[in-house]
Amino acid sequence: MRKSVVAVLTLAMVASLGPPGVAADAGPSTVNWGKCPSGTPLGPLECGTLKVPLDHREPDGKTIDISISRLGSAAPEKRRGVLLLSSGGPGAPAMNYPLILNYLGLPQSVKDTYDVVGMDPRGVGYSTPVTCDLPPGTSQTANIPDYALDPADVAARAKRMAETAAKCGSSATASLLPYMTTANTARDMDRVRAALGERKLSFLGVSYGTYLGAVYASLFPHRGDRIVLDSSMSDEGSAPSASRGFGRGVEDRFPDLAKFIVAHPEYALGATEEQVKRKYFELAARLDAKPRPDGFDGRQFRKRTFEGMYTDAGLPQAAELWRAVETGEPLPEVPSSPPPPDQPADNAAAAQLAVLCGDRNWPEAVEFYQRNVEIDRVRHPIWGAGAANIWPCAFWPAEPSEPPVKITGHGPSNVLIVQNLRDPSTPLAGARKMRAALGERARMITADQGGHGAYLYLKNKCLNDATTEYLVTGQRPRQDLACAATG
Repeated sequence: MRKSVVAVLTLAMVASLGPPGVAADAGPSTVNWGKCPSGTPLGPLECGTLKVPLDHREPDGKTIDISISRLGSAAPEKRRGVLLLSSGGPGAPAMNYPLILNYLGLPQSVKDTYDVVGMDPRGVGYSTPVTCDLPPGTSQTANIPDYALDPADVAARAKRMAETAAKCGSSATASLLPYMTTANTARDMDRVRAALGERKLSFLGVSYGTYLGAVYASLFPHRGDRIVLDSSMSDEGSAPSASRGFGRGVEDRFPDLAKFIVAHPEYALGATEEQVKRKYFELAARLDAKPRPDGFDGRQFRKRTFEGMYTDAGLPQAAELWRAVETGEPLPEVPSSPPPPDQPADNAAAAQLAVLCGDRNWPEAVEFYQRNVEIDRVRHPIWGAGAANIWPCAFWPAEPSEPPVKITGHGPSNVLIVQNLRDPSTPLAGARKMRAALGERARMITADQGGHGAYLYLKNKCLNDATTEYLVTGQRPRQDLACAATG
C-alpha cells in the first residue's frame, strides 16, 4: 500500500457500521488539510487521505486509503455544505475535478455555496490503486470493445479477454478485486461525509458517476442533500446492456458528425448526410479488407470515430482522421497523458474493469455475445457490432461480493438528471430508464444537443442555469424540462 498523501484526515471510527449500506454516523472528527502531492496539477486545492474498511461488512478489518481534495468556499456566510464530485469512469480520478469544473466555468454562486470536494474512488489514482499488470498498449483498450466482423472475431477476442481477466486475478492487488464495487464506493462516500462533519452530502456525478450517485441515493436516501446526475447511465449500471448502449448512442450522435462534415466541404467526404454515412461504411470496409501500412485497421477506425463524437471539439478530429484514411496521408496523432510515476501504468483500465466486472455476474457463454453482436450489427450498424462484443467480465476471477443495488424511488425528491439528447456514451434511452427507476425522486432536464457531458460542458444556458439554480437554492423544475439547442 502506498504512503498517504501529505495531509491526513483523522476520522473517529464508529464501533460498528451495522449492515452494509446502513452505515452509522461517525462521531466527532478532525480534518487536517494540507498541500497536495508534489508534481500534481492540483494547484490551489487542499488534499487529504482517510482510511476506510476494505470490506464494509468488517469495519474493524483491513483498511485502504481514500484520497480527497477540496476547493473551499470563499464565502463562509453562504456555505451550505459539501459538494462531492465524481468524474465518471469507473476508473477516473476526481481529485482534480474541482479544478476542471472551475475551468469550465463553475459559477461563483456554486463555489460560495459549497466546499467542492474531489475524490479518487477506491482502486483509483492517489487512493489505494489496483493493477492488472497489463502492458501499456493493452491498458489503453482493455475496457473498450473491438468491432467484431463475424462470430469468429468474437471467439478470438474471448481468448484475449480471458487472458486479461487472468492477469487481473494474478496481479499484486488481486485480493482487492471482490471489494472494488460501486456499492462500496458509495459507502466510502458516506465515510467522507462523516469525516468532514457533514450531516448530509450534495453530489455531482458525470457518466458512470451518475450510477454511483444513484446507488448512494438508494443506500443512504436521507443522507443525500442535492444530487445532480449528468449524462446518466441506466439504473442497471455495469451490465452488458450498458456496453450495448454505445451502439444506440452512436446512432443518435452520428448525424451531428455528418452535419459537421457536410458544412465543411474542404474535407471532401460527402455533400449530404447520406453521402457521409456511406463514406463511413466505405472507409471502414476498406480498412477491414486491407489495413494501412502502419497497421491501422477498420476496428481502430471505428473506435477513433466513436471517441471523436464524445465532444463537439472532437468532430473536426474525426473528420481529419477520415480524410487521412481517404487520401493515405499520415494519421493525426492522438494526445495522451502518462499516469503519475507513483501509480500503476494500467490503473485506469484495471480500476474500470474491477468495478464493471465486480458489480454483477456477467454471462460467461461466448455464444451470448456472438448472438448480441449479430443482433446489434443490424440494429445499430455504425457501432453495434463493437458495443455488444465480449468483455473480460465474462471470465472475471472474483465473484461479486453482493447483489447489485436496486435503484428505486424510495426517498426524498432531491435528484436532478441533466442529459444531452444525442450522447454517444450514455444515450438518452438509458437516462430515461434511470429517470423511471427514481420516479418522483427525480426531475430531468434535456438539451437538444450532442456529446457526452451536459452541465458546463456545453454552453446551453437553459440547462446550465436550471442546474445552477438547483445546486444553489434547491429549486428544481416542477416537471421535466426540455431545453432548445443554443450556440
